[in-house]
Amino acid sequence: MESVLYSSSFQTPAFSSQSTFHSNKFLCTPTTPVLPLPHIAKSRFEPLSCTMSHSAEADTKPKEIKLWGGRFEESVTDIVEKFTESISFDKQLYKHDIMGSKAHASMLAQQGLISLSDKDSILKGLDEIERSIEAGEFVWRTDREDVHMNIEAALTDMVGEPAKKLHTARSRNDQVSTDFRLWCRDAIDWIVASIRNLQVALVKLALKNEGLIIPGYTHLQRAQPVLLQHLLLAFVEQLDRDAGRLLDCKARLNFSPLGACALAGTGLPIDRFMTSNALGFTAPLRNSIDAVSDRDFVLEFLSANSIIAVHLSRIGEEWVLWASEEFGFITPSDSVSTGSSIMPQKKNPDPMELVRGKSARVIGDLVTLLTLCKGLPLAYNRDLQEDKEPAFDSVKTVIGMLEVSAEFAQNITFNDERIRKALPAGYLDATTLADYLGIPFRTSHDIVGRSVALCVFKNCQLQDLSLEDMRSLSPVFDNDVYEFLGVENAVNKFSSYGSTGLACVADQLGYWVSKLEINKS
Repeated sequence: MESVLYSSSFQTPAFSSQSTFHSNKFLCTPTTPVLPLPHIAKSRFEPLSCTMSHSAEADTKPKEIKLWGGRFEESVTDIVEKFTESISFDKQLYKHDIMGSKAHASMLAQQGLISLSDKDSILKGLDEIERSIEAGEFVWRTDREDVHMNIEAALTDMVGEPAKKLHTARSRNDQVSTDFRLWCRDAIDWIVASIRNLQVALVKLALKNEGLIIPGYTHLQRAQPVLLQHLLLAFVEQLDRDAGRLLDCKARLNFSPLGACALAGTGLPIDRFMTSNALGFTAPLRNSIDAVSDRDFVLEFLSANSIIAVHLSRIGEEWVLWASEEFGFITPSDSVSTGSSIMPQKKNPDPMELVRGKSARVIGDLVTLLTLCKGLPLAYNRDLQEDKEPAFDSVKTVIGMLEVSAEFAQNITFNDERIRKALPAGYLDATTLADYLGIPFRTSHDIVGRSVALCVFKNCQLQDLSLEDMRSLSPVFDNDVYEFLGVENAVNKFSSYGSTGLACVADQLGYWVSKLEINKS
């Protein structure tokens, strides 16, 4: 469950032209995440407060020549510019773009491709740009298309000629793939932290309801008695696999595209291993075409998010049902409920209904990206500009779902009396009675089935049948049969590993209390 968050604060080391690069401390500092992380997660998705240039005055000025505009004799039309810009959403990548540019500039200087003085000017300018973005002073310009061109053009305006050297041995193709991998890596850490918070909330809810037995369901029909703790821990187990999938995804995406350039690499003497190490990647990607053209790392990420969303949707469905008058198993507090605009008596578990509903949105983000990628020839295509918004939305939505589910779990009460009154219905102890007989199971299954039919006829429970009634169905029944009947006795008979028996669930609970470092006091 441990993860590494890469900080966005940098310290620039002084490199001589002869020095060998060994450290990545100026770019990424491993830290242990402090939970919860609502501010970190939230801030990545709020619109940046920096302004966008759309003024009438700006419209009357001659258009700025594009950084790629050397072979063109005409400017793009306003409609094309508006349609092709991505700065309205990819500015979320600014920290990661600056991080990559710092690594690239330092490598260029180390390899003698730019001077140390140029490198220092670039790094200082990038620091100032990052400061101005975070202060809300930076002006994002749609005519500069995307986050990369906005930052590079602003850097050129600020430091002049040295900034024009920054794009040496780099294309926007490898640049955006690098930025996006860095962003996904951080986003995985935010989600894993939110998963852990929900796991803690569920385990604490289980600790508060020790010994409470509820009906277990299959086909939405009553099946066997289970401990509530056992059911809540089932959700915890699912969430743990969700976190594992994300961390597996993180390990696979943590390879650097930087230096792959447009698609074929470069003939300049760059050091891709240096930039990879500086950015905390495992290694550079081996194939430059693959590095710039594939988005399988995002597909895998959004697939993992979709599974999380499905798990959360199932929790939402369970709790929405349990909050209904028909079940009445839980009562959400007013702080996590909403009312009706016309029916004054209503108290609705809306947060969990929306968790259930928003799962469709997360799955839709995955389907969007799968459809986007399915027909693309190698290598890079502009279609891939459309990969950001589904990913941003998926992460924002999943974190919101996790956070509100944890909030809901901390603000519900299980109605013990209502649950206990509901337990006798459904012959939940029938399977335990079949185990009691100790004869070939198909034979015992038939005997207990006829016992249930007798109960239906007499309008009673299995434990209400007389021994004489039971022996009329099988001579195997004896006085000790009543030790197996009733939901409490049935639960006490479960003993297999992972089962709902008291001792088994206590072991499971102890495991999670220890793993999640929960203070029970």
